[in-house]
Amino acid sequence: MRPLLTDRVVLVTAGTQGLGLAVAEAAAREGAAGVVIVGRSESKLPDALARIEALGAVAHGVVADVGVPGEAERVVAETIARFGRVDSLVNAAGATSRGSLLDTTRALLDEHLSVNLVAPFMTMQAAVTNMRDRGAPGTIVNILSMSMHGGQPYLAPYVAAKAGLAGLTKNAAFAHRFDRIRINGLNIGWTATPGESVTQQRFHGADDDWLARAEAAQPMGKLGRPDEIADAVVFLLSDRSGVVTGSIIDWDQNVPGAHE
Repeated sequence: MRPLLTDRVVLVTAGTQGLGLAVAEAAAREGAAGVVIVGRSESKLPDALARIEALGAVAHGVVADVGVPGEAERVVAETIARFGRVDSLVNAAGATSRGSLLDTTRALLDEHLSVNLVAPFMTMQAAVTNMRDRGAPGTIVNILSMSMHGGQPYLAPYVAAKAGLAGLTKNAAFAHRFDRIRINGLNIGWTATPGESVTQQRFHGADDDWLARAEAAQPMGKLGRPDEIADAVVFLLSDRSGVVTGSIIDWDQNVPGAHE
C-alpha cells in the first residue's frame, strides 16, 4: 500500500520531543519528502533530526519560540525557503502551565494565548497563503485538548486558549474548503510524555511512580501514547481521510458528558 504522505513537505511545531517528534517520525515513515521540526532548544535538534532522517526523509530544524511575535511566521518562511513549499502543517506546540480563574495573571494568560492560540493562527495564515498561491491542496492538524470541554479549575488559561483554537480550526476549515485545504483538530486526552512527567512533578508534587498509578486508574489501563496519536495525525494529514475538514475529534478513553 502506498505510504500516506508520499512526497509531502510536513512542518511540525514542537517537533524536537514528545508528541511533536512522534508526529515527525510518523510522517517520515509514511513517505514525507521533507520534515521540518521546530523547537526552542537547539541542543535537542541533532538527535531529533537524525531520528527522522534514519526513517528516509530529509529533515530540517528551526530553533524558535513560536509564542514570540514573528516567530510562527518565520518557521513557515524557513520551510518554504528550504523545500519550496509547505504541504502539511501540524501545530503541536503548547503551553501547559497552571492557573485558575482567580489566580491567573495577565502575563500567564498572555503566555497561553500566545503559544496555544496566536501561534497556530499565524502558522496557519502563512501556510494557507503558500498553499493558495500555488493553487495546491493542503492539510493542517491542530493539536487540541479534551480540556477544551471545560477542564480542571487549574487550567483556566489553557482551556480558554485551546477552546479558541477549536473555534479557529472550524472557521479556517470553512473559509478554505474550496481551496481544497483541509483543517482538523485532535482533542487529545492524558498522554504519557516526558513533558507530562515534568508537569506532574512541577505542579502536582508527583513522585516517580505517578505514571503507574495514573494508568491503573484509566479505563484502558494506560495513558495515551505519542506514537498512537501520531498515527491519527498522519491519517488526518493524508488523502486516506478523504474529504474530512472542520472536524474536532476527541482522542481519549473518557467520554465528555457521560456519567454513571
